[in-house]
Amino acid sequence: MSQPPKNLRFTASLVTCLSLAGCAGGQFETAAPPSDNRAVSTGGMCIATQAEMTVTVGNAFKDGDWVRDYYSGNKAQVTNGQVTLTPAPDAEGLLLLEAVDAPEQSFSWAGATVYFTVTDRFANGRTDNDQNYGRKPDGKDEIGTFHGGDFAGLTEKLDYLKDLGVNAIWVTPPFEQIHGWVGGGDRGDFQHYGYHGYYALDFTRPDANFGTREEFRTLVDEAHARGIRVVMDVVMNHPGYATLQDMQTFNAGGLREGFEKHLPERWGDWQPESWEDFHAYHALIDYDHSDWANWWGKDWVRAGIGDYDTPPNASIDPVRGSLAFLPDFKTESDKAVDLPVFLQNKENTRATRLEDATVRDYLVTWLTGWVREFGVDGFRVDTAKHVEPEAWKQLKTEAQGALDSYRANNPDQPLPAEEFWMVAEVFPHTVTRSSYFDAGFDAVINFDLQEEAQAGAACLPAMDSIYREYSDKMHGNNSFNVMSYISSHDTQLFNRIADNKPAMQKRVAAALLFTPGTSQIFYGDESGRQFGPTGSDGHQGTRSDMNWADIENGKAEPILAHWRKLGQFRARHPAIGAGKHKQLSTEPYVFSRIHGDDRVVIAFGKE
Repeated sequence: MSQPPKNLRFTASLVTCLSLAGCAGGQFETAAPPSDNRAVSTGGMCIATQAEMTVTVGNAFKDGDWVRDYYSGNKAQVTNGQVTLTPAPDAEGLLLLEAVDAPEQSFSWAGATVYFTVTDRFANGRTDNDQNYGRKPDGKDEIGTFHGGDFAGLTEKLDYLKDLGVNAIWVTPPFEQIHGWVGGGDRGDFQHYGYHGYYALDFTRPDANFGTREEFRTLVDEAHARGIRVVMDVVMNHPGYATLQDMQTFNAGGLREGFEKHLPERWGDWQPESWEDFHAYHALIDYDHSDWANWWGKDWVRAGIGDYDTPPNASIDPVRGSLAFLPDFKTESDKAVDLPVFLQNKENTRATRLEDATVRDYLVTWLTGWVREFGVDGFRVDTAKHVEPEAWKQLKTEAQGALDSYRANNPDQPLPAEEFWMVAEVFPHTVTRSSYFDAGFDAVINFDLQEEAQAGAACLPAMDSIYREYSDKMHGNNSFNVMSYISSHDTQLFNRIADNKPAMQKRVAAALLFTPGTSQIFYGDESGRQFGPTGSDGHQGTRSDMNWADIENGKAEPILAHWRKLGQFRARHPAIGAGKHKQLSTEPYVFSRIHGDDRVVIAFGKE
């Protein structure tokens, strides 16, 4: 087939797009592609002690206090500011000290443990909803297809998460996604569907592959019943791409004259010839066709097709530029707009015309509708730096109002009492108080820890300077919070960085879960989930299916049991994340965290 036509001004460059980090998730324009050479050396791993340790407790506990090592359950009385205890055999040299009579603590977002799941890849609770909208498996490696994970599966696993010490779950966007696919990877070697949730089509409906409204309601209600908050991933920067299938379904755009003969009756079933790749379908499309008016429309997005505005380079204009050649919402516009034509004609949408509403007004209304209806507790905001701050302020204000309304209408629900929480994805944000905290955000994602935690996985004392730096910054004159991680859908799995070494995957639990601020576990961090098929897009493999078989057959238990014990200790003590870090000794390595009346001392001994 011929090369894409010259007038394929905008969308034809998907070759570049889909090789980048965040077409499915976040920091598309700058995230470095993963490397197979990033495995951390374990030659410097220290040997954890199994011998008795005498631990200085500082001002966390006073003489005469009885403390318990949460890991082993053993107790000791403080004498001369010290206790002597022996780590449990599987504790990796750790003592987790708490007062025997410690009061139950209230939840704090700064001390939270957030579990991030890619819904489609986590747990399949209903196999009868695995194929919708004409989507099909590819019969190959299934790199970019839907795998069956859904709200029902997530709900079934809430007790597993509770046992892990999780008190908040971050779910990928639940909205109805584009029905078709785009070419995946820089070689176009697989079909890339919106399984991850970042290619929205209709923000008012759940995607049928994920489940029903009632199943999402059950997920939130059951999470709340277990003291688990629900943080929903949201996107205001862009919708999903135009695909052959969606073009045909919604009569949007058009084909080049005479090229329909190259397509099957159902356009989304097109397959490349042996000499083509999955990007080649672009050569069939007339990107100047007048029927692009039937899609989002020029008042809604910049897309460089039909009569739409062409977006500038995102590196020059981060707000108006396009990321990964995705259509860019005109959230900065003060122009009142009508519903996009395709939504006016779409069956089963809940999108209705709003009087004198801007693009931003519509998006905020749609997103906060999930809070008003289901009682969602927070938003993880994708691509935050590519939308103007005023939009985030509006979203936060209206989300809080929606949550207040939900609580007023559901007085008997076992609901968390905190205000609505928003965390921003701003690549490559570090531990610093930036202007995003003035735009309605309660936290930002910290991109530094993934690299820094490698040394801590080898030997925990290597984390002390990092812990001290984080704590000093976050507890400064103008306090703030960050959410740190060791694995991400847009960067790499720590398991791969650690060269699949179980000892490193086990030990990194301490490096992450003892980090000041909010800690984010990426699904499978706790069980050694393996990197999956990835094609020519190195990030697809980070979203492999959750390794439930390893958990059920006991293979993951040595790692999982350790993560579970540390996670439960963190859940009992918000001071671990919210308290100020203070090193008490170097040999053994001992530090305290104190937050109000919550006090812990953590010790690590090595031979």
